[in-house]
Amino acid sequence: MRKAVLVTGASSGVGLALCKRLLEEDHELHLCLACRNRSKAEAVRAALLASRPLAEVSIVQVDVSDLQSVFRASRELKQRFQRLDYVYLNAGIMPNPQLNIKALFSGLFSRKVIHMFSTAEGLLTQEDKITADGLQEVFETNVFGHFILIQELAPLLCHSDSPSQLIWTSSRNARKSNFCLEDIQHSRGQEPYSSSKYAVDLLSVAVNRNFNSRGLYSSVVCPGTMVTNMTCGILPPFVWTLLMPIIWLLRFFANAFTLTPYNGTEALVWLFHQKPESLNPLTKYLSATTGFGSNYVMTQKMDLDEDTAEKFYQSLLELEKHVRATIQKRNHQS
Repeated sequence: MRKAVLVTGASSGVGLALCKRLLEEDHELHLCLACRNRSKAEAVRAALLASRPLAEVSIVQVDVSDLQSVFRASRELKQRFQRLDYVYLNAGIMPNPQLNIKALFSGLFSRKVIHMFSTAEGLLTQEDKITADGLQEVFETNVFGHFILIQELAPLLCHSDSPSQLIWTSSRNARKSNFCLEDIQHSRGQEPYSSSKYAVDLLSVAVNRNFNSRGLYSSVVCPGTMVTNMTCGILPPFVWTLLMPIIWLLRFFANAFTLTPYNGTEALVWLFHQKPESLNPLTKYLSATTGFGSNYVMTQKMDLDEDTAEKFYQSLLELEKHVRATIQKRNHQS
């Protein structure tokens, strides 16, 4: 029986590279591309099938920053599939990143230069906005939309006879200092991306605590520092040109500089081959690349505790009730 794999954000960057690599690992997969832009998804599907004609590649259109779209896609998936073996929760945004130039040049000439480039700590702020659902856009896209997707797809994911696995794209930039239980959407802060990735780490731990007994397991991954559509806009092209020799040199001293989406998927593909019940729920799996370009996987204990994870999970459940009631009321009025 074909394994069924759902990948959100599959039309570019890490998501696209992941799809290609998964089909290299198992060319008979049923791979479902979950994308906002259907035309882009169709082009990706055609390219994947051209190289792997034995695979089954389908598309579901979904925008995780729009809950109506998430509900609609979930209904469609439940009609198409009896189960999902893997769900890669990869779609995400870092809107309008602003670089702290002073911090950048200060860091370049300090002992923290490698850590700075590996984590972007102190370098980036973002301008967030409110979605049509009344939520912070980064939080809804990177966290809450995926949370609702999981809730809706539970019948396809919870099978005690054979476990299913959630694999989240997190970040080394996920920092405890940027997250607050009293402001889970980070509406009062300037680093919503970092906050959202820490929230992803918490949610993964909570999912394991609440769903392992039902056959659903969750892990988080950091793909490393890459040049993608998301990161290219942070700096002007000429600055990237100036920095790349430095970044290539830093690869000999730090393993976080995977640089390409292909390299960044190393940990995501590694998890595809693991028994999820054997994995540590408090571990983050890091894609790493040596100075000579060899890829491997590292582990890192996450800076969190299970009580905070559970409190965050309960906050999401409360928010879910509120959002569902709001949507139901809006639909009734229309």
